[in-house]
Amino acid sequence: MAWSMWPKDTGLGVNMSPIEIIGLTKRQKILADIIWGIEDWAQVEIFINSLSKRDRIDCEGIIEMMRMSIVEQIADELKDKKNEYPEASLVIDRIRRQK
Repeated sequence: MAWSMWPKDTGLGVNMSPIEIIGLTKRQKILADIIWGIEDWAQVEIFINSLSKRDRIDCEGIIEMMRMSIVEQIADELKDKKNEYPEASLVIDRIRRQK
């Protein structure tokens, strides 16, 4: 089962696509929805600590997959933007080689 949700504003000015995690069970999808709906990380931790050991492990895996998806999207976006300023990229590469 796939879980999909639009990412919250990262504040990095990056256009984000929906986060999608494929292969979740129905229960894991519910956990992902709950985690995503909580605004404050401290509250997420309280929620996770209230769960059984199995569900805590699932939540940790779900959160890691969410993070990986967001990081991959940001990296792809920044890689695409690098090509928007080829002159700047050349200067940066030259400086790196001098070190």
